[in-house]
Amino acid sequence: MVDQTNASITKIQTSPLHLQNVTKRFGSVMAVDHVSLEIPRGSFTTLLGPSGCGKTTLLRIIAGFYTPDEGNIYLDDQRVDQMPAHQRGTAMVFQDYALWPHMSVYDNIAYGLRMRKVSDDEIRKRIEGVMQLVEMPAEFLKRKPTELSGGQQQRVAVARALIVQPRVLLLDEPLSNLDAKVRQRLRVEIRRLQRRIGITTIYVTHDQEEALSMSDKVVVMNRGKVMQVGTPEEIYHKPTTAFVAEFLGVTNVLRGTVAVDGDTVQVAGTSIHSKGTPGNPVTVIFKADEAIVTTFDSTSASTVAFCGMLEEIFFIGTVYRHYVNVNGEMILVDSPTRVDGKDVRVTVPRDKIKVF
Repeated sequence: MVDQTNASITKIQTSPLHLQNVTKRFGSVMAVDHVSLEIPRGSFTTLLGPSGCGKTTLLRIIAGFYTPDEGNIYLDDQRVDQMPAHQRGTAMVFQDYALWPHMSVYDNIAYGLRMRKVSDDEIRKRIEGVMQLVEMPAEFLKRKPTELSGGQQQRVAVARALIVQPRVLLLDEPLSNLDAKVRQRLRVEIRRLQRRIGITTIYVTHDQEEALSMSDKVVVMNRGKVMQVGTPEEIYHKPTTAFVAEFLGVTNVLRGTVAVDGDTVQVAGTSIHSKGTPGNPVTVIFKADEAIVTTFDSTSASTVAFCGMLEEIFFIGTVYRHYVNVNGEMILVDSPTRVDGKDVRVTVPRDKIKVF
């Protein structure tokens, strides 16, 4: 990103965001279920979850496009959930960018300022500054959105949002329509831009890599509820629910039961030390890159071993993915080297196994 910026753009007055018990129903469907969140000033927070989990609905409630059935929303100490969208101090970048096809890039970016009766001179100054921020040459200002690539349209959408100097920037899966290489590059640019201007940002995605690589804080959602909130490292390495553990990364999920002694669980023909009520069902989870597959006994006191049959090996670019059948359960192991054989052992460090 370039270092030259316009002062009127860099002095955005950003705000913390506070959600209290926010709820939204569509008929019998609970789209957002009593969500309470603290979004720190200047942070990059990602709402992560599968399709239909409520993340986009929650973003639209914050933006003012939906009114919550219950709960309150505060920017700083100002309650905003009953305010119209244009008075809240938020700006949104949509998944499809929502650019006016009949307008030039200049007019698209200027639209929000013209609605606010900003002078033409001030609009020109701000557009000059915001075009530098999003690294677009001035020659693009005369073009129509249809004359731009997907990545360029995304930059225009970000510029249009930033030029109104919002207190909170909202982005609804803004990279989902781009190819992989462009998406990788724009992830870096969006994050660097956010850090430079220090704006409170809420980003919606279903892409785990995107959430983990870009965020200060990740909010994992499912069925309208917040399942876990934490740093990317906390979410990935210390999941608090089976859903979060299973959703993040290439994960093995095995079903078992607590043994009669109440001190171990039985899963895929193996005993794992974990206390519980005898006979109760459990879910055992560990990640594919935390396991090791060998053709010999490599177990120790600090590991758990599963004996199985190696069925398939796929090369997926950076690792070999091994598919091991263990008592009818398929276990995935990602390894930088290929392991050939029939009878194999899968070993997992005990501290990497989560029992729910």
